[in-house]
Amino acid sequence: MVPGTLTAIEAAAVIRRGGVIAYPTEAVWGLGCDPLNATATRRLLSIKRRSVDKGLILVASHLDQLHGFMDLGSLARERLEKVLSTWPGPHTWALPAGSAAPAWITGARFSIAVRVSAHPAVVALCDACGHALVSTSTNRAGEPPAHRQEALDPALLQKVDGVLQGETGGMERPTLIRDAASGAVLRE
Repeated sequence: MVPGTLTAIEAAAVIRRGGVIAYPTEAVWGLGCDPLNATATRRLLSIKRRSVDKGLILVASHLDQLHGFMDLGSLARERLEKVLSTWPGPHTWALPAGSAAPAWITGARFSIAVRVSAHPAVVALCDACGHALVSTSTNRAGEPPAHRQEALDPALLQKVDGVLQGETGGMERPTLIRDAASGAVLRE
């Protein structure tokens, strides 16, 4: 049975109970859960058929929600200013991981990919949760991501606990991931 569409408050309640939801982001539909809940994150990875070694993106509505997950103090001042000047917005940066970043989020890396979003559905969801969320595309590894809710794989949706109402932000491609220390593009 495919789960029903939820408001941000309802979706946040599902996430607080350890659930996994599908939700719209800037370009594609994402899968999300509480990044500090190892069981929920491992379930999300299983649904997606993704290796924990690859790491996951965290998305937030405010920089404060990423506190501890990343080490901003290790960046050169001009690089930090560049990162902060792009937020909120559709810009994902790989930053040195902070002490609160669990291995099931960073994977086999010493960095963590993070974004402070301006997308209304993402902002509402993070605000309702009160913290950052895992953000990875709602598709099985190796398959194309869905840009519209109607394109979501029904078999995959049967494995999540809810779908946040809303639409993607209309970007054609998922956000770039850039290295905060160098500015190099890590994902086109």
